[in-house]
Amino acid sequence: MPRGAGTKIGWGAPPRRCDAVVDLSALNRVDHAAGDLVVEAGAGTAMEDLAEVLGASGQRLPVDRVVPGSTVGGVVATGLSGPGRMLYGPVRDLILGMTVVRADGVATSSGGRVVKNVAGYDLGKLHTGALGTLGVITSVTFRLRPVPPASRVVSAEADGPVRARELVASVLRSHTAPTAIEVDRPAGGAVAVHVLLEGPGDGIRARAGEVCALLPDPSVSENLPDGWGALPGGPGDTLLKLTTPPARLPAVLDALAGAAPDAGPLPVRGAAGSGVLFSALPSATAPASTVQAVAALRARVEEATRGHGSLTVLDAAPPVHAAGLDPWGTVPGLPLMRSIKENLDPDGVLSPGRFAGGI
Repeated sequence: MPRGAGTKIGWGAPPRRCDAVVDLSALNRVDHAAGDLVVEAGAGTAMEDLAEVLGASGQRLPVDRVVPGSTVGGVVATGLSGPGRMLYGPVRDLILGMTVVRADGVATSSGGRVVKNVAGYDLGKLHTGALGTLGVITSVTFRLRPVPPASRVVSAEADGPVRARELVASVLRSHTAPTAIEVDRPAGGAVAVHVLLEGPGDGIRARAGEVCALLPDPSVSENLPDGWGALPGGPGDTLLKLTTPPARLPAVLDALAGAAPDAGPLPVRGAAGSGVLFSALPSATAPASTVQAVAALRARVEEATRGHGSLTVLDAAPPVHAAGLDPWGTVPGLPLMRSIKENLDPDGVLSPGRFAGGI
């Protein structure tokens, strides 16, 4: 099992066995080609350290700080993207190249510094989110962006999920080109809507004013709100990821409100603009009740999204897994995924069982 900082080592299903842990923390070299807006970073590079290096040249990797202490390899292996995915796309879309050590010990590289030139599998997309089950990521080359000269966050409260969807839709229909639109409902009640705008200073005020005209009683700040991009819940909680078409946001929020009667409404935070939400079942919930709540909520999300949404469990305590948790639900394309696993890791030595279908 590969390991960077260990911040997400429990994500996915528990491996069937673990003969060795490969510590990648020493792979922290950063090769920044500022003139090309490209950086190659070792898998063990802390995201905070990478941001500091890039910031010295007025550049950034537009991947939000979701889990503090994460490394480059950990972010890619879990496919973790934050609010900025609405404008910049998920982390896999920012990858130009990658070097991976296969199960047989051979290092394989794909892509390049400027243009992807992959023959066969696109390693960047294949290994992103695979939880180390297909190879050990050793370095990643990313496309960068300049640090925007100015930013504003326009925030407002909606009195319920339907009103929140209306506000999100009005911003999406506007010409303000937001970087992100986030919703945050700590545990039922009002839903906070946050709109992040970035760009030249001479135009940011006008764009913020246009967004303000669309939201009730708005506030404007140059700083990101508390908890921006952070995952809901606390240590030991069962972390959920939900995907939904933005138009079905109210139905998904309603489903979360009644998911665990013993726990009350669940916290929700995520990207309303791109339909990726996160929630958490409290650790105090009994393991068997947590498993039942996940199954019930998954069914409600699929019904609410008319089959176009999903629920996966990112992280859960060992007793919850032992109680029969299904982290994935129905996974389209699972036979193809198994075929790729058998091709790249025929002996099943890479994080065996950690991914969907026991891959």
